[in-house]
Amino acid sequence: MAWKTYGGSPIEEPITMAVEKIITRFKENGQRIKICIGTDSQVKGNTIDMVTVIVFYVIGNGGFMYVNKQRLSQKMNMRERMMAEVTASIETGWELNDVLKKLGVEMEIHADINQDPMHQSYAAFHDAMGYTKGMGFTFKSKPDAFASSVCADRLCH
Repeated sequence: MAWKTYGGSPIEEPITMAVEKIITRFKENGQRIKICIGTDSQVKGNTIDMVTVIVFYVIGNGGFMYVNKQRLSQKMNMRERMMAEVTASIETGWELNDVLKKLGVEMEIHADINQDPMHQSYAAFHDAMGYTKGMGFTFKSKPDAFASSVCADRLCH
């Protein structure tokens, strides 16, 4: 994956090293940090643009994020697309898991999925929640899933 800062600068080192350095710096300054990972996608013609974000939430002091953009050329229905988003977030979480555990940092997986059955994305709600929790991660969905429904969403459009 080609990770970048929000401003578009490429992250040259492996994402695990970059994340570890940032967390260590904040902890050395006495700040608490939480990691929220989310993905959103948008169908654009015959392609799907997918954006995954790692949000560094500095407790009581805002935050910032790293961004990864992908373009998929396969067709998916709504449920499949929601699960592809959750899978991208879980894969990122899994990649960072050892570093975050070592540093004692909480992580959440945010899914751009509505808990209300009246919305199309609800079709994937139970599967996404089960998959995320089954992997050992904390699951958040709308309206509490700001990493996917706000941060990644803005970069996907």
